[in-house]
Amino acid sequence: MGLFILRRVGVMILTALCLTYIVFFMTNLYPNLEKLAKTQGNFRMSDEAVASWLDKRGYLQSTPKKYAEWLGVAPSYRYEDPDGKVIGRCIDPGVDPADAPNFCGILQGYWGYSTVFKDTVASIIGTRLGLTGILMFWVFVLMVPTALILGVLAGMREGSRTDRTLSTISIASTATPEYVSGVIFIALLASSRFGISPILKEWGWIDGRTLFKGTATSAMENPNFENFFLPVLTIALYGMGYIARMTRASMAEVMTAQYIRTARLKGVKFSNIVMRHALRNALIAPFTVIMLQIPWLLNGVVIVETLFNYKGFGWTLVQAAGNNDIELLLGVSVVSVIVVLVTQLISDIGYVFLNPRIRIS
Repeated sequence: MGLFILRRVGVMILTALCLTYIVFFMTNLYPNLEKLAKTQGNFRMSDEAVASWLDKRGYLQSTPKKYAEWLGVAPSYRYEDPDGKVIGRCIDPGVDPADAPNFCGILQGYWGYSTVFKDTVASIIGTRLGLTGILMFWVFVLMVPTALILGVLAGMREGSRTDRTLSTISIASTATPEYVSGVIFIALLASSRFGISPILKEWGWIDGRTLFKGTATSAMENPNFENFFLPVLTIALYGMGYIARMTRASMAEVMTAQYIRTARLKGVKFSNIVMRHALRNALIAPFTVIMLQIPWLLNGVVIVETLFNYKGFGWTLVQAAGNNDIELLLGVSVVSVIVVLVTQLISDIGYVFLNPRIRIS
């Protein structure tokens, strides 16, 4: 197991380097750099002025050289203008260039400076990632138990009316995009003119104008049932159907196994067969699917966070891409790659422990 994990970690590091280099290359294409120069300087800058601005800040170096500086394995580029002012990645405003380090990259803990938010990338990502982590936690609390219950109930009696009903619900939830279900929920549950909120207000069942809030901005500081339920429900509903379908297929396969038939012929209660014999084996495949929901949630909440104005990790990705914030976009990409690779490693290790039939050679 130790050698297996060591090999996987090595592959993860190599994969992370390849993926981040591709993202680095694409974000540092000249049209993006030209837009950055005009955004930070003047939109009426001539081509010669743009080239001069980029050259002074080291953007016109070769991509491998810039990537090595960004990683922190090569000395950072510095430029001294005729007035004696030194410009470089490692030189912060108000700091003596002589005291600035030569290496300042990802390995040294320096992720760059956001040109849009005017703050360090590490600080921005830490804050936004924490907000999305809260959202993901409550999504998992709602999504995973509900999906497993639906899948187990559907797979217990394959082909029954219950199976067909729950399977239809699962397929419908998966086939409905978040931007559709989110808009429907806002119209039905968070509108003061349409949906059920005006009816409940008229009956005196709610104190406010709406049952839920159509925005989750206030949930960033004080999440509660009123301002946080709709984004959680929107995300959970989309992933719930997929997990339920996988659980149903696994459960239906296990229920036709020979040892299950033997237990039923011996007169064992059906509930005991399901809980003591079938359920553990049926949950092996859904475990992998559930673990793979973590990177999907991290990067797939872009639509929901934008729709409900919840300024988390997905919202930050949209802002970085839309405003050509190269350093922030690279930082978000690094976090996304790490989360995907670590999640896959945990999924593989957990699968081995859950399924004793698998042996690592």
